[in-house]
Amino acid sequence: MKLFVVLLVCAFAISSSFASDPSPLQDICVAIREPKDAVFVNGKFCKNPNLTVADDFFFQGLNVPRNTDNKVGSFITGVDANLISGLNTLGVSVARVDFAPYGVNPPHLHPHSSEVLMCMEGELYVGFVLSNVLGNRFITKVLKPGDLFVFPLGMIHFQLNIGKTPAVAFASFGSQNPGFITVGNAVFGANPPIDPEVLIKAFPLDKKTVDYLQSQLWYNNHN
Repeated sequence: MKLFVVLLVCAFAISSSFASDPSPLQDICVAIREPKDAVFVNGKFCKNPNLTVADDFFFQGLNVPRNTDNKVGSFITGVDANLISGLNTLGVSVARVDFAPYGVNPPHLHPHSSEVLMCMEGELYVGFVLSNVLGNRFITKVLKPGDLFVFPLGMIHFQLNIGKTPAVAFASFGSQNPGFITVGNAVFGANPPIDPEVLIKAFPLDKKTVDYLQSQLWYNNHN
């Protein structure tokens, strides 16, 4: 019960304070599959509201720990409009983040939303980096159970479990689709690859290092 209260409070807080999605023009817009030859819309097509059912607004299992046995030692269970069709146009979504001991949610950003993260179990070292205009200042904190931290829209941020036991956090977003861009994956795992000369000059790195990084299998820890 406490978990659901926490998620509800976070969702309302992020929706009212940091929402980036446009306000809906109807009470509900339960998402349906796009009809053939449909024109793209900013969101998803709506189900007839008279045909909606409770399951359109329901998701089960966010209390279940996920498998963190991977390269980064973390796994994100995002609950957005793709999993709860009733979230379409409502401007909110949530996520559960599971961490193995010393697991990391690598540097990433959300292009469509700010984030409020609550540490539920364990101890997390978190932070974000401000833009070039502000000198790339690094804002950081260590979170313990019950602590909240805000990551502003579009800022590169991360979370690291600094404990010897698993950790869990829950995040709320002000968008039905906050987006997720992992920095390493995007730069060195782009498909097709970015020309190595760009990366050699940008970072700077030698070609051998760039070739090695581009040859790695960059893990996606998001569902």
